[in-house]
Amino acid sequence: MYRLYCRIYQNIFRLASYVLPFHEPRILEGVHSLLRLPQVIRDHKISRLLLVTDPGLVKIGLIAPIQKTLKDAEIQVVLYDKTVANPTIDNIEEAASLYRENRCQALLAIGGGSPMDLAKGAGARIGNPRKTIPQMRGVLKVPRKIPPLFVVPTTAGTGSETTLAAVITDSRTHEKYALNDPKLIPYYGVLDPTLTVRLPKHITSTTGMDALTHAVEAFIGRSNTRYTEKMALESVRLIYGNLKKAYDDGNDLLARANMQKAAFKAGVAFTRAYVGYVHALAHTLGGFYQVPHGLANAVILPYVLDYFGQKAFRRLAILADAAGIAEPQDSAKTKAQKFIASIRTLNASMNIPEKLPGIIREEDLPQMAQRAFHEGNPLYPVPKFMGISELLSIYRCIM
Repeated sequence: MYRLYCRIYQNIFRLASYVLPFHEPRILEGVHSLLRLPQVIRDHKISRLLLVTDPGLVKIGLIAPIQKTLKDAEIQVVLYDKTVANPTIDNIEEAASLYRENRCQALLAIGGGSPMDLAKGAGARIGNPRKTIPQMRGVLKVPRKIPPLFVVPTTAGTGSETTLAAVITDSRTHEKYALNDPKLIPYYGVLDPTLTVRLPKHITSTTGMDALTHAVEAFIGRSNTRYTEKMALESVRLIYGNLKKAYDDGNDLLARANMQKAAFKAGVAFTRAYVGYVHALAHTLGGFYQVPHGLANAVILPYVLDYFGQKAFRRLAILADAAGIAEPQDSAKTKAQKFIASIRTLNASMNIPEKLPGIIREEDLPQMAQRAFHEGNPLYPVPKFMGISELLSIYRCIM
């Protein structure tokens, strides 16, 4: 009966996706496209904004030139640079307070998924001052619109520049959960490949596998539309054609640009078709032990696909064709197995481990499995359901 309830719940949200006010952010893309952003901001009659980023980007000198460009365009910038890897409620409250104190008119997030998630969370609090972050947890619980949000990703993976999700960590309970609402979709995104050329190899690899996980989980789930299928397949093609190139040569601007497109398309796909148990397991792993989200997804993905077995063979076979790793005469089962094997091979080629030994504590497993279960069910339209014992088995596989 519970599985029937989950499918009914998922079908309701699938039907709702046709009427919900989704929008894709307007995109500035191409080499040095960031230079066009100040004029866009001015065109929206915004003269004071809160710039949300992290201390690492400030340290390497990426933020100062952007601040100067904005200042030259007569846009006042208030800087919040305390974003942590898994942004917390405390981060959000600090940023929202800074926004209010300085009477800002918009938010600009620069960085990976963490600054973008933090900016979305802060926007939700600014637009809904009587609602706490825990009260807006879940789906469609952000009552009022947020301030204008401009985002500049410096990685190619999270897709946060196009999604309705903000993933937040409660540092007191170690819970990591999402706010999901179309009001959180940014106004504008900037896909400038020059901002990603200085990424360390391990960030290039794990964020790229994050994008692949988004595309795969969206495509094999049961809430697809023709459009989400198209976006997911295009993302997989781009990732298989460009991720290793970007990893091997960080200065390959074409590969970098194509990976940004792949992350964006995967974001469009999973915003409407959702993700699955890989994310539920990875979010909990990040909440408990601060494991980077892309790394967790990369390690967990093949184990979950193995578990789905024949329930996912047909869809994985289509992905194998899109990735260019299957032969026409292969059966659906063979294509699916080749696709799963290719994920492990791609991980290994970029020094991503098969397991994460020494991280998970045995005594944490029951609570971790419970949290992953409640994130995944009833919302995620997975090919095959997992119970607590199956989720525990995945955690034990990667220990």
